[in-house]
Amino acid sequence: MAEQTTYLLAGLGNPGKAYLSTRHNAGFMVIDHIASSCSMEISKTKFNANYGTGIIAGKKIIIVKPMAFMNKSGYPVFSLAKYFKIETKHILIVHDDMDIDIGKLKIKKKGGDGGHKGLRSLIASLGSKEFCRLRFGIGRAKLHYDAAGYVLGKFSPQEKPIVEKAVARSKEVIISIFSAGVDAAMNSFNGRTDF
Repeated sequence: MAEQTTYLLAGLGNPGKAYLSTRHNAGFMVIDHIASSCSMEISKTKFNANYGTGIIAGKKIIIVKPMAFMNKSGYPVFSLAKYFKIETKHILIVHDDMDIDIGKLKIKKKGGDGGHKGLRSLIASLGSKEFCRLRFGIGRAKLHYDAAGYVLGKFSPQEKPIVEKAVARSKEVIISIFSAGVDAAMNSFNGRTDF
């Protein structure tokens, strides 16, 4: 009997109370929601990452929150993937994205870092761009904010309900990726206005 394929689902963010509910921590928010709604505990620590294991859509999943800060996220993810013998093509990364309207979700099969320091670290550590991403739209600063100040800022009271709905919807997208595959999930969700 063939051994079951293991997948890695990681959300990017920054550790610590100071960064809770900041735009750059959208990946952590999604991971926390997936963990609680799928009865998975992120209770283990290895390679400067908090992680847990469970089943999503019938697949064995390692769920991960790197604790090395955003621009050093790559090494913890790479180390866990190597430890659990997970191929790069079986990694799904959830990250914030300023190029997408707030609360919108978009699947990307592979690609560059788009100026995102967490993705840049991942690509460098994995030595590959061949991993799937779920891009979580946080919109772009329209006022005087610099990019760093904007992503490290907290969601406004007006934005919070939009973000909470997107976090909840992310579960449907992630389940689709693991059950139907990346291409089918992209066809289902990427053109939808409600996602």
